[in-house]
Formats: sequence, C-alpha cells, structure tokens
Amino acid sequence: MKVRRWTIIVTVLAIVVMMLPAAAGAAPSNQGQSYTVQKDDSLWLIAEKYLGSGAAFMAIVQATNAKHAEDSSFAEITDASLIQPGWKLWIPTKEEAESLLAALPPAPAAGKRALNITFAWPTYIDPAVGSDFSSTSALCNLYDTLVFPNTKGGVDPHLAESWEVSDDGLTWTFHLKKGVKFHNGSELTASDVAFSMNRLLEIGEGLAYVFLGTVESATALDDYTVQFKLTKPSGLFLISLIRLYVLDEEEVMANVVTPGPYGDKGDYGKEYLLTHDAGSGPYKVKEFPLEEYLLMEKNPDWFGTFAPNAPDEVRFIATTETATVRTLMSRQELEITDQWQTIEALEALDAMEGVDVAAFPVLTEFYLMIHTKKPPTDDIHFRRAMAYAFDYDAAVALEWPGTKQSRGPVPAITAGHNPDVFVFQRDLEKAKAELAQSPYADKLDEYPVEYHWITEVPAEEKFALLFQANMAEIGIKVDIVGTPWMSVVEEMASQEQSPHIVSIYVSADFPEAGSLLKVRYHSDAAATWSQNEWLLDPDLDAKIDDALATVNQDERYAKYRELQDYIVNLCPSLFLYDQVQKHAYQSAYVDWPAAKGEVIPVMGYNMYAPVIQILPH
Repeated sequence: MKVRRWTIIVTVLAIVVMMLPAAAGAAPSNQGQSYTVQKDDSLWLIAEKYLGSGAAFMAIVQATNAKHAEDSSFAEITDASLIQPGWKLWIPTKEEAESLLAALPPAPAAGKRALNITFAWPTYIDPAVGSDFSSTSALCNLYDTLVFPNTKGGVDPHLAESWEVSDDGLTWTFHLKKGVKFHNGSELTASDVAFSMNRLLEIGEGLAYVFLGTVESATALDDYTVQFKLTKPSGLFLISLIRLYVLDEEEVMANVVTPGPYGDKGDYGKEYLLTHDAGSGPYKVKEFPLEEYLLMEKNPDWFGTFAPNAPDEVRFIATTETATVRTLMSRQELEITDQWQTIEALEALDAMEGVDVAAFPVLTEFYLMIHTKKPPTDDIHFRRAMAYAFDYDAAVALEWPGTKQSRGPVPAITAGHNPDVFVFQRDLEKAKAELAQSPYADKLDEYPVEYHWITEVPAEEKFALLFQANMAEIGIKVDIVGTPWMSVVEEMASQEQSPHIVSIYVSADFPEAGSLLKVRYHSDAAATWSQNEWLLDPDLDAKIDDALATVNQDERYAKYRELQDYIVNLCPSLFLYDQVQKHAYQSAYVDWPAAKGEVIPVMGYNMYAPVIQILPH
C-alpha cells in the first residue's frame, strides 16, 4: 500500500511542477501565509485552493514541518491523510511549492528492498575525483579494491588473494582472483588495476595524494598479477590500497572526450564518470541526476557475498534539510539520515516510533582551519590568542553526549596519536598576553577575521557564533559567512580566495595518524578542501614524508607523535572535538552493523550496503 500510494504521489507531482505557474483561480502567491485547518478540510482541498492543484499537497506538508522546526505553534504533519481542525499550517508560495516538490526523491521501486540515505552534496563517483564522505560512501559500493578494511583497523584480502613484498620494501606483487566481472560483463584483470593507479596519479586529484610521491609505477605482469614499484618504502602502502578503486580500462577509454587536458587520453573519461560507473562492485549506477540523487542497483554478478536481506536498490538523496528528512523518516521513505542533522533534529527523530540514533566514534575531527598566510591570522601570536580565547567546554557541550575535546591534530582513537600533546584551554589572560605580542594588536578594527561555515551543516553556525562571541571578549572582530559546501571547495582551492577560517570535519582515509597528518598539513594537499591553513612548510613536508616511509611501526608512531607536537606549536588550527558520528535510522526494520558497534574506522565504509539489511516491515 505504501509503495503504491507513494508511486501515485510522485507521478502526479511531476505533472504538478509543470502546472503550478499556470494554475488558475488560486489565491495570490506573492508570499506564503499561515492557515488554520477547518472542519472537513483536507490537504488536497487546501492545496487546490491556494496552489491551484490538490496534488501539490506535499509542498504544504514540507513547508509546515519546516515552520514547526522553528515555531511549535505550527503543526507537525507525520501523515498527510490525517489533519485536525485547529491545526496551524503554512502555505508556501507557488514558487516555493515548485522547489519543494522538485526536491522530493523518486519513489522506491515496487517490491524491492530499498535503502535510502541522505547526504550533503555534491557526490563524485569518479575514483580519481571523489574524496569526501558521500563520494567515498558511493565509491566503496560501486567499485572493488585489492584489500578491504576491517573493524580492527587492518585489511583483509578482496580482489587480491595474496601478495608479497621485496626485502627492500620497494616492490609489491599482488595475485588477483580470477573470474571477477565488471558491471558490463568483461573480466577484471591486472591491466585494469595498473590502469586505475596510473590514471589516479596522472589526474592528481581526489585521493591521489595517498599515492603521490610513493608509487613510481604500476604494471600488469600477466592477467592476474600486478606489481607496484615504490619510490621509497612505505609503512602505509598496503592499507592505503583500500582507496584504489579499480576501473574497467576499456570502458573508460571508450568514453573519453577529446581534445582534453591529458593529451592522447583526452579527458581520461572524467565527463563520463560524472554520472556513470566503470566498476565491479556490489552495486552499479542506475540513475544519477547530479544535483538530486544517486540511485544504485544490486549487481547480481558480484563475486562477494550479500547479507540475506541486503537492499536491492540504494539511493543517496541530496539533502540535509531538517524538515525534508523528518518527513521522509516519518513515512518510512528514508532509512538512514545524513550525519549533519542538528542535535535538536536528532532528538526529534529519536522520539519517533521505530527510529533510533546510532552514535559511534570515527576517525574524524572538527577543525577551525586558520589561514596562516593572510593577515592578521598569518601571525602566530594572533592565532594563539584565538586558541586561548575559545571556549572548548562550551563547544563540546553543543555536541552529542560523550563527545570529547580533541587532543591535537588527530582523533584520540587513531593509531599513533600523541596523548601528551599540548592542548589549548580557555584562558583569557593568556589570550590577551599573546595578542599584545601581535603586530596587529593596535589595529584590530582594520583586520576583521572572516569565518566561513558550511550551510548544509546547520549545527556549524552555533560554533561560529560561539567563536565570534569569544573573540569579541579580546577585541577581535569576526564576520560570519554561511557558505554552501561547493563554494567552500572552490574557494579553498585558491590561497587568495580562502577565508581566514573555515570550520570543517576531516576524516582519516585509513586508521593511522600519518594519513590525517598528510591530508591536513602536507603541501601536496594544500589546495584541497581538507586544508585551509596553507602552511606550505617544506620542513613539515619532509617530516611527514619521512614518517610515512618508516616501515617499523614503533618508529613510525614515534615520528607521528613528534609531528603532532610540531604542528600544535605552529597553531595553524583550533582542534575542537573528536566527532561522534550520529545518524537517525529505522531501527525497527534496518539491521545496520555500525549501529551495533561493528564500525569500520574509515570514512565511507560504514555505508557499505551489502552488509546492511532491510528486514520485512
């Protein structure tokens, strides 16, 4: 019944979006208005009167629930077929109604187990481009890797059945499973593995930083043997291969656009891989309207094992909007929420019948990234003044229970973390003393600090306001700018356009401190969203490279600890807290390993759909 009703709704809504501007006989639509439900009213009749079409009723549901989140005098509609006289609704304008209807996800296919998850957007499914949470969540479902991360922080064989490394640590040889099929039916061979590595290195974007400067070459010795030559030994090479997603070389090269920036390789298939996959993974792309959702369907020919009730379809929905998420959850049309819902929103979702909040520690830290090359934050005393003025206890109190202040540049659960690293605490006297040593101390009015927070994560505004209030106590003026994620990514690619401060969560790509230290502070990753500090410090780069090249684990961890001391001394960031990742989910019918404590401590892999079960309901 639910699937059928939703299918009908979506069908008529598609028509409504086109009808609304031309609808006749409706009330003026230049502004929204409140409405009190009368006896014998229905949402259909109300929508017909005010929006020109009864089928637009879901726009009223969305708009009213959004108002309810701000003002409890408005109703919260959890079942569009049940409204009561006296309820206060919000009628959006026709233009707003069009936007609300267009944002609704497509209906699930009848008779299929569906897993729907909301994400902050955009999502890039090209293994040489994507690197953030939604992208890595998609990549691990669409593609296979040589090895696979486990819950203990290590790796297990996956495409590779076995491997060996030379005595000098410079040559790694992997032996592949036979008979693995790409989604188009062709067999995965060692040539595809080598192609995938070489393409990643040549493009140099996304997760390429993991291998740049380490991998010299990748070569297929035969159909089922691939060899990597390293420029230097690496203690992290094996585990880093969880980020080498294997593409079908033939499919990619058959879809290149020429001319392009990569010579005879044209665009190297980048345009094609915006909306298509060329993988062998457990799911394959079915539909991908870029700004709306990514729909993946089960790959029946996958060589791995699906859980008995693994989803037939997986849909990543491009929204973190609270009212939309709440409506979809209430209708059981969303199984797992994004991790960016506010504490208040999560508490409201947790109160729903059959819904719980899963909270688990991950290798993610929340930073205030400080531009070290732009006045006034180019001065270390100015940065230290801010570090002492900030109220870390108040910041942690804004988060989920159990959250702890960060101790340095990497989360405390990360292998190689330094538990003795210096930790800033709020001390206004020390803040004023540091500020007095800054060349900007007598001209603070001339140097306001611009702070950008990400609008898709509404909770970040609270930290921005706290920072602004704290800095005002020592005379530093802070201008807060809410900025969409895509704009943040674009501005952080330029040293000139980057703001003084950006608040961002960054996760380790594999569970050792070196992974995060490199992506956060090495010059190789300076022009990416994972840095706003612009340290560009050759001594630091050399220290990071040396640590990563140290094969002996104890020696490598000791170097990580020294690096953390070095970085904290520069004060390039405010280390706020180690994230407890939080998602509301349909606990009544979703069997999700991460919610039970079976957490893979690597970004993206806790959304690995083959192990998530959608139980009958």
